[in-house]
Amino acid sequence: MKVCIIQPEYSSDFEKIDYYFEEQLKLIDSCDESMDLIVLPESCDIPCLARTKEQSEEASLKFNGCLLEKAAETARRCNAMVFVNARSYEKGGMRNTTYAFNRSGEIAGKYYKQHLTPGEVSRLQLDSEYSFEFSEPTVIELDGLRFGLLTCYDFYFYEAFANMAREKLDIIIGCSHQRSDTHRALEIMSQSLAYNTNTYVIRSSVSMGESSPLGGASMVVAPTGEVLVNMYSKVGLATVDIDPCEKYYKPAGFGNPPSAHYEYIELGRRPWKYRPAGSAIVRHDEIMPYPRVCAHRGFKTVLPENSMPAFGAAVAMGAEEIEFDLWFTKDGEVVSIHDPTLDRVSNGTGNIWDYTLAELREFDFGVKRGEHFEGMRIPTFEDILKKFSCHCVMNIHLKTGGGKPEYLDRVVKLIKKYDCEKYVYFMTGDDSLLERLQREYPDITRCCGAGKDKWGIVDRAIKYGCKKVQLFKPYFDRKMIDKAHENGIICNVFWSDDQKETEEFLDMGIDVILTNDYHRIATVVNKRMKYSVIS
Repeated sequence: MKVCIIQPEYSSDFEKIDYYFEEQLKLIDSCDESMDLIVLPESCDIPCLARTKEQSEEASLKFNGCLLEKAAETARRCNAMVFVNARSYEKGGMRNTTYAFNRSGEIAGKYYKQHLTPGEVSRLQLDSEYSFEFSEPTVIELDGLRFGLLTCYDFYFYEAFANMAREKLDIIIGCSHQRSDTHRALEIMSQSLAYNTNTYVIRSSVSMGESSPLGGASMVVAPTGEVLVNMYSKVGLATVDIDPCEKYYKPAGFGNPPSAHYEYIELGRRPWKYRPAGSAIVRHDEIMPYPRVCAHRGFKTVLPENSMPAFGAAVAMGAEEIEFDLWFTKDGEVVSIHDPTLDRVSNGTGNIWDYTLAELREFDFGVKRGEHFEGMRIPTFEDILKKFSCHCVMNIHLKTGGGKPEYLDRVVKLIKKYDCEKYVYFMTGDDSLLERLQREYPDITRCCGAGKDKWGIVDRAIKYGCKKVQLFKPYFDRKMIDKAHENGIICNVFWSDDQKETEEFLDMGIDVILTNDYHRIATVVNKRMKYSVIS
């Protein structure tokens, strides 16, 4: 793949904006069909310093349409992918936006700058509301490649690099200005980004004058951190050939197979210190000690089951795990409810999968528990993740019923979106679903449920590579627990609300007690000596 970076000259004299825009167009016109990927800098529709909101809008209104047409035409003419940054006009106002054009000249995706400078917000008054919401790294797929994006100020937020690395990108596009940094500083940042994400970094910026030691430094950096080309302050174009599929793998410690740098780092990550962040983050499933209490359908003895208050009460009281059931709606949304029908827990009737989410939210899911809960709505899986991701381990009972097979992808995408892979496990007694989970999502822990073969649960768990079993009383004995432990399998038991019975289960070697009465059972379990199964 031949990459072209364009570095136009930049001026602080707004009166010369027409000249600098025309010079920029000339550079774009000099691209040819030998190029596969063309990258331009930030704010190409404002090629001179706009000191006021009025100047910024004046330039963008004058040049934006022409610029985007030129980018589309260049993509078609050169049969190349083109990335260009300019304003976009959204409902909330103007945004700093990177446009991705495919080889046919169509806009294949947009990236909104995530870290706006104070001046962009206060002085230029760009729309920034979206930047205060949780979001995944933007990924644009073109020609079978995964592109990540950063814009200028975004390069300084190194904590985002680890999240981008999780997306297994091939190329990171950086449309930039960064006019006050030295060439060496810009190299260091780009090298660090490339090395930490195992991607090619393609950065385009503006020249502050050919003799300037600051700004510029449009460059291409390999996953090894090697700078393949750096324009420093030169005005013009630079090209280099790369293999975007080439990655860098290094020894990951004694006796370990080679891995990408970010994979090696993941082995020792302590996410509660910074990602997702906050004092409520707990240890993830692999390193959280046993025995544990799992709040079955939340704290359901005092609150409506499978409800946000029930989950919240259990977590607030210290539950290491919560358990809930997931079903799919008619329109493929994922909701939490135990039964396949609505009748027992709401004022609705019929099957979950016969309603859209909007229709389900017309029903009252609290009134049957008492007047104090009247008006409660059914929670979605995303509602649960938003509040409790990384605040507890989630025992997710996947129900099938009327759900389509492809809906499972949505569940996994939500888990990944909220960086929750290490905090969840799937529980099901459906062997066909266990087999699918093992084949398609091997990295998410599986828990084998009783299903149709309660006494054969441990053998089934071994067959499907499950790390856990959920024993169903009274269909188990000490022998089954011992066999599970010999094979490195954790033993849940469903269920116990009796303190004496809980003591007996713990004496048998049960690791996790599912209960409807969290506080009562936790007072027993928490007196036991904690142990870890992974050193």
